[in-house]
Amino acid sequence: MRLVATTSAEEGALLGKAIYNDKGQILLNVGVRLERKILKRLEEFGIDYIYIKDPDTDDIIVKNSIPDGLRIDAIMTIGETFKQVQLDSQISETFVLEKSARKFKKLIVALLDELNSSKELLNLLSDVFLHDHYIFSHSLNVTLYSLAIGIEMKLSPKELEQLGLGAILHDVGKMKVPEEILAKPGKLTAEEFQIIKAHAEDGFQMLRNIPTVPLIVAHCAYQHHERMNGAGYPRGLKEDEIHLFGKILGVADVFDAVTSNRVYRPAMLPHEGLEILYSGAGSLFDPKVVDAFRRAVAIYPVGLTVILSDGRKGVVAQQNPGLSERPVVRILEENGRRVEPYDLDLKTNLSLMIVSCDTIIKYEYAANY
Repeated sequence: MRLVATTSAEEGALLGKAIYNDKGQILLNVGVRLERKILKRLEEFGIDYIYIKDPDTDDIIVKNSIPDGLRIDAIMTIGETFKQVQLDSQISETFVLEKSARKFKKLIVALLDELNSSKELLNLLSDVFLHDHYIFSHSLNVTLYSLAIGIEMKLSPKELEQLGLGAILHDVGKMKVPEEILAKPGKLTAEEFQIIKAHAEDGFQMLRNIPTVPLIVAHCAYQHHERMNGAGYPRGLKEDEIHLFGKILGVADVFDAVTSNRVYRPAMLPHEGLEILYSGAGSLFDPKVVDAFRRAVAIYPVGLTVILSDGRKGVVAQQNPGLSERPVVRILEENGRRVEPYDLDLKTNLSLMIVSCDTIIKYEYAANY
């Protein structure tokens, strides 16, 4: 299958990967013929990219990074907790978070089991879900990215569990931000931005006095917007003043934010998100954390059409663990002409590199396909 921009998918294309809602219900199943009204509806729902069937790449299977059931359970647990926090008083808020922390700890153990047992690079672009609330899916995605970085940096099991809990709860302070500001499609005013920025302090205050939650978890909420050069908030911490978990969360948070569809801009592809991290490495982000992220996450997802430095064009067919920028590519075109498909491993062809990606593809469908 291939990954294409929803806006460029042609009518008649067949959906290659099912699309779910956050309750686990299938909204569109594999094999559905994509009519214009369906594609328009997907665009309205904020689905920027979809997988479609293609005769040359039908044997290329895109696997979910974590099982659907586990993702759905995680989203629902995060959503229920955050909604209760939003509605309850400060006393009840502490009770809700303390009770939910036990569920989150079990969830983190399950996520770690999946990540440790998988030989695949983490690719959250493969999990095509519609979500009612960005913060819930964002909290889970940041947790997965943070744990993948932590595993790559050889953190201990205890450290990974604490990091995971801090990642799940890093944005809990946003439950105090009015929805009209969180969902505002235009530019925030200076006053609105100050309200948004307060979520780091609010999250810290909400978590710091919960007996069953380690203090470092509260500091994850406090520090995930701090930056190496002191340009972050709320305290303007620099370099070693920022805890390693804060540095990890800063990278994971930014990457997921720019590669997710938002009300004010479309999602970037993973390699574009990585360029943002690269450009800020050393000034905004810890270079060691950025490098660990690069090794752990699929920068060129399976199914993405890429162009190589010698002009050949193809589709990413397989990942090479630890070498996210050098996958196996199914070559489909040479010198602008179609060729009999064959696989080229960039791990062993070091003179070649990916120079660009393409999600706007024209396809010819056989009548019986």
